[in-house]
Amino acid sequence: MTNVTLVTGDGIGPEIAEATRRCIDATGAQIHWDIAEAGTDVMERQGTPLPDATVESIKRDGVALKAPITTPVGTGFRSINVHLRQSLDLYACLRPCKSYAGVRSRYENINLVVVRENTEDLYAGIEFEKGKDDTLELIDWLNAHSARKITPDAGVSIKPISVAATDRIVRFGFEYARKMGRKKVTSVHKANIMKFSDGLWLDVSRQVAKDFPDIEFEDRIVDNMCMQLIQKPELYDVIVLPNLYGDILSDLCAGLVGGLGVAPGANIGDGVAIFEATHGSAPKYKGQNKVNPTALILSGVLMLRYIGMTAEADKLENAVAAVIAEGKDVTYDMKPDRDDPTAVGTSEMADAIIAKIER
Repeated sequence: MTNVTLVTGDGIGPEIAEATRRCIDATGAQIHWDIAEAGTDVMERQGTPLPDATVESIKRDGVALKAPITTPVGTGFRSINVHLRQSLDLYACLRPCKSYAGVRSRYENINLVVVRENTEDLYAGIEFEKGKDDTLELIDWLNAHSARKITPDAGVSIKPISVAATDRIVRFGFEYARKMGRKKVTSVHKANIMKFSDGLWLDVSRQVAKDFPDIEFEDRIVDNMCMQLIQKPELYDVIVLPNLYGDILSDLCAGLVGGLGVAPGANIGDGVAIFEATHGSAPKYKGQNKVNPTALILSGVLMLRYIGMTAEADKLENAVAAVIAEGKDVTYDMKPDRDDPTAVGTSEMADAIIAKIER
């Protein structure tokens, strides 16, 4: 029996969390669910959107499945998701993007994995506000040490990229490729312009690649990579990127396969991992049994593979694919016409997936 923390979230979170739990249980996976809360609902009762008990449960179990969460305004959290990634050092964001027959898309047969570094780059949160004393002091120092001058009316963001963080994320990408039988890793950068940050990223990527001679390695400049993914995505496999580029290109790749509604995700560190859909909490649909649970269910597939339950993961993914391909018992957003009266609800789509598993 494996203990897993199930963070039910808010908005549509509890509905898709329940649908996903039922689908995972139907595979026969031996999981004990530790139910935990986060978001606006628990904020009203406990005064915090992220109770200590939730974080402790994730740390204790080492694995969590998390439904979408709204970060309440004025709580001190920029983002609950970012807070969890930083406090638990979940340095790798894993975003598989795979085509499923029956999902509307301009592309077919996409099978990419985006590996995004989670802790550094411009998203590290090292910012200096325009006009503040420390900002002006920093600008003075930079102007004294650089030929390029910054005017005093500027805000400043710092972009740290370190050897250690780059090494571990690129190594994660190669190890994932090897474990999953994938053939190539592409490192994405802008080293032609940012020679001491992205240049370091590229140098470390090349060094790490030498430890994996069985995996093909290449690098791409980020703007060219965007064009390549639109023109010939079939050339790519595992793509490793710094934080900002990874955020942008993971959504681009999700767009290739039909959007965030079918885009699973995971944030992984050493000994702890959180699996979650990449879409938001959609509070306007709360309690309506209307939204598509696919992204969280596919995140559950990732989780099952992570904890070594490969057969159960295959059962669940095959059942999801079959229901989507059939196109009958799917939510409104997966119908050719979003007003199709034959669309089913969240719970009913889960029922259809469970029926496929149990055949």
